[in-house]
Amino acid sequence: MWSYNEFANWFAALFNNDPQPRSKFSARSMLVRDSNIREAARLVAELSATTNLVNLGQGLPEYPAPFELKEAAKAAIDADFNQYSDTRGYAILRQAIAAKLGRYNGIKANPDTEVTVTCGASEALHVSLQTLINPGDEVIIIEPFYENYHPDVIMAGGVPRYVRLQKPDYTFDYRQLAAAFNNKTRAILLTNPHNPTGRVFTHEELRMIGDLCQKWGVVVISDEIYEHLVYDGRRHISIATLPGMEDCTITVSGLSKTFGVTGWRLGYFHASPSMTKQIRRLHDYITLAAPSPLQIAAVTALGMPDTFYSGMVAKYQGARDELCAAAAEAGFKFPKPEGAYYLFSDSSHLGFANDKAAWEYLLRQHKLVSVAGYCFYRPETHSNNLRFCFAKRPATIKIGAGLLKVIGEERRAFAPTGK
Repeated sequence: MWSYNEFANWFAALFNNDPQPRSKFSARSMLVRDSNIREAARLVAELSATTNLVNLGQGLPEYPAPFELKEAAKAAIDADFNQYSDTRGYAILRQAIAAKLGRYNGIKANPDTEVTVTCGASEALHVSLQTLINPGDEVIIIEPFYENYHPDVIMAGGVPRYVRLQKPDYTFDYRQLAAAFNNKTRAILLTNPHNPTGRVFTHEELRMIGDLCQKWGVVVISDEIYEHLVYDGRRHISIATLPGMEDCTITVSGLSKTFGVTGWRLGYFHASPSMTKQIRRLHDYITLAAPSPLQIAAVTALGMPDTFYSGMVAKYQGARDELCAAAAEAGFKFPKPEGAYYLFSDSSHLGFANDKAAWEYLLRQHKLVSVAGYCFYRPETHSNNLRFCFAKRPATIKIGAGLLKVIGEERRAFAPTGK
């Protein structure tokens, strides 16, 4: 989508019959910014070849995938599940997903008409927007947001409308949320549990979102990739289970975060039969199908016992508590994450102009990898936030916590000079 000035210049050139040089690139593509997370990950990979880094950056679980899951993938390859699957996903996997949706999420799902396997949750989000959005339609994005949301909306030709979560607890103001809805609103992107803040939205918050969506005929694209990662006895709620939301919600999830297989690119979405039918048309032409042997292995993953999930939550909750204690001692300000596996902190006390400078200081001077928070906000936003990932082994968390304490002490030593 062109900016107003770009459109005005183009229109004036037509009116004046003044030919303008034609760009090689679409205006839409020029509005998509570089990925901070991926660019930083590439730099970290280069530095790691010669330097020992403590990586609390990109959301990659440091624990290995479950043994049973890896064995199932090997067996699927040996059994020659190596050709294209049904583009909707193997029936046996769709049945397993439907069973999981009913058991865990409380969503009654028909595996044939309402469940589709995608190449990661990212594809499910992308193809949903491509299906729903006409040029100029508005999409509400709750800010801060997962980095992909802004380019996904732009690539669909949509116009982002932002509703910012309010510090210190990252709750939304209902009046601001309600004001974002209008006749041009087509969809709202919801992440629950929330990346990067770690909020787990309450039933009341979800009800307010749902009521507004039903009032204005808006579809919720609910990104629930961190659904199993909720702490302190909280319960994840899928917005699709609220009264009236079953036909206006696209529920997105996948295996990446829960089972530590981010490289397998296995996601899925659930939607009403009519919506699923339309999204599948585009899905068929975007990625064709997810990796066949890994789909077969995913059936094993979705059959893991409850002890697997409770053990994972306990493990990550302990890592969260250790990292939070060190970050608080070092002067970082944040609410304790309720879900997901990130600590989203205010780094203003470090004294840098922005979080990109703070990120580079931690990386270059202390070999500690984080994520600069500006990429979780709309373009050109000033930010002083750093995100730390705590899906790491105890040894990594211990070293990272120690580095945070050293960083806090070092910056306090500079405080009198204002540096």
